[in-house]
Amino acid sequence: MTLISPHASQTLQPRQVEPYNLQRRQQYAATLRSITLSSREVGDLIMLGIGGFTPLYGFMREQDWYQVCDNMHLANGIFWPIPITVSVSHEQAEQITLGDDIALKTAEGNVMGILNVDSRYQPDKQWEAEKVFGTTDTSHHGVAVLMAQPPVNLGGAVEVFNDDGFKQRFGPYTLTPAETRARFTELGWQKIAAFQTRNPMHRSHEYLVKTVLELFDGVLIHSLFGHLKAGDVPADIRLKAINTLIEHYFVKNSVIHSGYPLDMRYAGPKEALLHALFRQNYGCTHLIVGRDHAGVGDFYSPFAAQEIFAHLSPNDLLIEPIKIDWTFYCEKCSGIASNKTCPHDKAYRVLISGTEVRRRLQARESLPATFSRPEVVEELYHWVK
Repeated sequence: MTLISPHASQTLQPRQVEPYNLQRRQQYAATLRSITLSSREVGDLIMLGIGGFTPLYGFMREQDWYQVCDNMHLANGIFWPIPITVSVSHEQAEQITLGDDIALKTAEGNVMGILNVDSRYQPDKQWEAEKVFGTTDTSHHGVAVLMAQPPVNLGGAVEVFNDDGFKQRFGPYTLTPAETRARFTELGWQKIAAFQTRNPMHRSHEYLVKTVLELFDGVLIHSLFGHLKAGDVPADIRLKAINTLIEHYFVKNSVIHSGYPLDMRYAGPKEALLHALFRQNYGCTHLIVGRDHAGVGDFYSPFAAQEIFAHLSPNDLLIEPIKIDWTFYCEKCSGIASNKTCPHDKAYRVLISGTEVRRRLQARESLPATFSRPEVVEELYHWVK
């Protein structure tokens, strides 16, 4: 059985240091000048380490950064939709010479790896924001994070020592691309859809996944376990809620639930493309793309993330989108439906969204069965108790 190839490569390209060499490289890193990574940069480095960002070698050099922002391709022509960068202050940059190795550490002091610096540049953040997010408005969470970054980017290849405790924290729900591929092979899956979620799964999400299961071998429910904006449900609560839903309402071995370490960028259409790209590395052939995928506020039209796939060239990605229409609970149908399946007037429709679920939880309002399964609601109320 042959799974889909990783992105632009025949094999995964993890940047993790081999165990036999780890102690020696860690000792060397202890002698180096270091920089402290942001939460986003930590997640990106973990993904580089485990091969989730195959075929990237590390943080983007200036020409790669420019081309990715400008036309969603690396300087060598490989498709890539969003910059993967690390930034430092002017003072730090002045102390770094091209060719230097620098240690990469977390705010808590964990040395995660080494960056060999072969590019140093000051990005135009306004231009990057417009290209990547479609706006320079700092009320957009992703734009605000970008504007708050230090002014100088460093590019170069990385060596990764560890995942900063990610696997220890979430245990079996942190499958790497190599591990998901092994699990798919074990289960005999070849046609595999990924379901991206940064929210607990409500009834509409359940409907999307089960609709796809009618035609696919299985679904990877892939939860974002990195940093979210204020007010979003924490990862540990979402993990329990989704596992509860799977236990009570899905056929055994029809889905796999795992998480990945990235922060949300809230880049809407461009982030949907990134989600597709790294799910191909995880072994998925398709990505479920519903309403407002990776969006925030009203910055993107509801189906912008679906529409952007039509603008790709045939060789950009192997993974394909599954475009699902607006879904809702119809009181007349007595169940979840979509514009394609429900003939009834909008007056009968109860729209479901993660935003509304969060609002009701935080206000300690009840969640009706049209929103979420009762077992899931019970788990979610632990968040606000």
